[in-house]
Amino acid sequence: MKVLQRFFIRICSNKLSLFILGISLLLIVSILCLVFGSVPLSLNDLLKGLSDAGSLEHTILFSIRLPRLAGGLLAGAAFSAAGVLLQGVLNNALASPNVIGVNAGAGFAVMLLLALLPDYSSYAALAAFLGAFLSAVLIVSIAAKTGASRITLVLSGVAVSSFLNAMMSALELMHIDLAVNVKVFMNGSLANIHFSQLALPAVLILAALCAVCFLARSLNILMLGDEVALSLGVNSSRLRLLLLLFASLLAGCAVSYAGLIGFVGLIVPHFARKMVGNDHRVLLPFASLCGAVFTLLCDLAGRVFFAPYELPVGIVLAFIGSPFFLFLLINQKGRRLHD
Repeated sequence: MKVLQRFFIRICSNKLSLFILGISLLLIVSILCLVFGSVPLSLNDLLKGLSDAGSLEHTILFSIRLPRLAGGLLAGAAFSAAGVLLQGVLNNALASPNVIGVNAGAGFAVMLLLALLPDYSSYAALAAFLGAFLSAVLIVSIAAKTGASRITLVLSGVAVSSFLNAMMSALELMHIDLAVNVKVFMNGSLANIHFSQLALPAVLILAALCAVCFLARSLNILMLGDEVALSLGVNSSRLRLLLLLFASLLAGCAVSYAGLIGFVGLIVPHFARKMVGNDHRVLLPFASLCGAVFTLLCDLAGRVFFAPYELPVGIVLAFIGSPFFLFLLINQKGRRLHD
């Protein structure tokens, strides 16, 4: 037991080992996601599906399993990175795309586009980004004017999210043809994803992840305070706005095809910060990796443990995330993120 404990401590103290472990877990979970489903596939079936274009296994892999895998991987990485950015920019341990209403803003923008301009559904990612950013700016502005405490920010996010969720429900009633899609969208699901839906979001998410990793050093400087940042040549106001833009882009693109998946951007950043510390040059890529693994695991759990039914990944995450959020709310009171 002590040998295993020392081995675990040694791995956790070596950041490269943590990345290798994370990548290994991602590969294992990805294979499991391809194997398990309403039609179980063996490893031989996977090989047949990859080599025989006319087989049933090929259709299952390339029409259902692989798009779902890619969508979950991208969404998990995007939500986690967005959570790290929001917690850093706002210096608030409770900040996440779900909690402060960014996801709700993105979701409402997508549903509005589908209701009013269904022929332009291919622009859902851009609409989601715009809705997420406007929602984030609104919530931060409300919190700043009424007292920029962590509780005020959370309450502002809850209020705006509730209003936007009500608007989405109203759209559902006004456009009966959207009713099924709205239910699935609001629950957050990786089912029925196609590669065509992922084309634009994938490009934007990968580009945004690269950009924020490039800005990680500046975010580290921002954590030292505005005066120190200014003395080191960092315009804190401009950087905060830029990082808020990228956080909105990441969350919005993920919401555009996966729906209102919550709590990934709250849980994973805290776990990643415990593992690798507060250096955003390491934290951002590691949190993205952990987010991908965590989202795929939750999606897999929703398929395996509730078979023959399927529980949407958003509901699985809500079961895990709600108690975690309450724990943070109680234990983080009066503390700042980097205290």
